[in-house]
Amino acid sequence: MTETLLDRALLRLEEAARHLTIDQDVIEKLKYPRETTKVRLMIRMDDGARKSFLAWRCRYDDTRGPTKGGIRFHPDSNEAEVETLAFWMTFKCAVMNLPYGGGKGAVQVDPRKLSRTELERLSRAYVQAFARVIGPDRDIPAPDVYTNSMIMGWMADEYNQIVGEVVPAVITGKPIALGGSLGRNDATARGGYYLVRHLAGELALPVSMDIVIQGFGNAGQFFASLAAADGHRIVAASDSSGAIRSSDGLDADVMIAAKKKGRTLVSLAAELGAEVIAPDELVATSCDLLVPAALEDMIHEENAAGVRARVVLELANGPVKPAADVVLEGKGVVVLPDILANAGGVTVSYLEWVQNRQGYYWEVEEIHARLLKIIEREGRAVWDLSKHRQISMRSAAYVHALERLATAIEAHGTQPFFTS
Repeated sequence: MTETLLDRALLRLEEAARHLTIDQDVIEKLKYPRETTKVRLMIRMDDGARKSFLAWRCRYDDTRGPTKGGIRFHPDSNEAEVETLAFWMTFKCAVMNLPYGGGKGAVQVDPRKLSRTELERLSRAYVQAFARVIGPDRDIPAPDVYTNSMIMGWMADEYNQIVGEVVPAVITGKPIALGGSLGRNDATARGGYYLVRHLAGELALPVSMDIVIQGFGNAGQFFASLAAADGHRIVAASDSSGAIRSSDGLDADVMIAAKKKGRTLVSLAAELGAEVIAPDELVATSCDLLVPAALEDMIHEENAAGVRARVVLELANGPVKPAADVVLEGKGVVVLPDILANAGGVTVSYLEWVQNRQGYYWEVEEIHARLLKIIEREGRAVWDLSKHRQISMRSAAYVHALERLATAIEAHGTQPFFTS
C-alpha cells in the first residue's frame, strides 16, 4: 500500500507521543479527521459551457475550538493533501495556543486558466456547497495557495447572502475594506522572521546572514524584503521558472518589483549579475539560513545530504520529508518546523477574527506587537523544551502542541475516567 502524505504526517504524532504520558484515546482521536466533505462544483464558463471541479473541506479536530484553515486552488490538490494540511493546522493552532482546531479546503483547478469572472463563479460556488460546513463558530477559511483577499471577499459576500446577514468573522484574509486586518499580507513571513531573529543567538547565526529562499511567492517575497531591510543578503532564490544565485547578493527590491510585473527570476539573471542554476542546486548553496517557501516535500532523502545551511526555516507546509529530517539532524542542521515557523499567518488570521467579533480594529503596529509577543513566547517554549528533552525542534513543537491537545481531549473524559 502506497504511503500517503497523511501517513507521513502521522509519524510526527507518533514521535511526539513517545515523549509524553497520554491516554490512547488522545492518539485515536487525532489519527483521523473528524469530517471531510467532498463535492463537485459546477460552474458556467465564459463560452457558455458548464465545467465541473472537485472540491473538499476537512475539519480535522475541533476539540480546542472552531476549525481554521485556508482554501487552496491548485490542479494537483487531492483529499489526502487536504486532510494532511488540516492535521498540520490542528497542531499549528495548538502550538501557538490559539483557540482553534485545524481545517483545510481545496479545489482541484488551475486558476491561471480561468478568467476573473470564472474565478468569481468558482469561489462563490465553493461557499454555496460548503455553507453548512463553515461558520464563524464552526469552521473559518482563509487564503492559501493561489487564493487571495479578493477571493476571500467574494466568498464572505456569498456567505452573507446565504445566511441573510453580514458575518465578517466567517472568513479571514479578507480585503481591509471588508473587515480584513492590517498586517495580514506579510504575516507568515513576518512570523518566521521574528522567530529567527528571536533565536538567532541560540542558533549561532551571524549578525548579517546569507539567505537562500526556495519559492519566491507571497511568503518568499515578504521574507526577502524583511531580511534585506535588516542588512541580510539573499544569495539565491527560486520560483517555478528555475533558480538564480549570486555570492554578492541579489537585490530583493528588484526581484519583488519584477515578480509583480509577471517576470520570472530566471529572466532577471543578467540584470542582477546572477548565474542560473538547477533547482536542485539551490538547496546545496552554502548559506546561514535556507528558507523553503514553496510546496510540500521540497527537501527529501535525495537532496538533504547536500544542504549546506546552518538553519532551515520552513515557511512552506511540510517542505522537509521525514527521511530528510533524519539526514539534516545528523548533519547538525537545525530545522525550525512549519507548525511554528509559518504560524504567523494563522496568528494574524486569529487577530482578524477577534477584531471582527469585537467590531474594533487595531493599527498595524498593534498587530505586529501582538504577533511578536505570541511568536517569541511559543518559540522560546519550544526551544527550551527541545533543549530540556534533547530532541529536535520539530519534535519539541509537536510535543508542545500535543500536550495542549491532550489536555483538552482528556477534559472530555478518557478511558481511565470512565473505568475508575
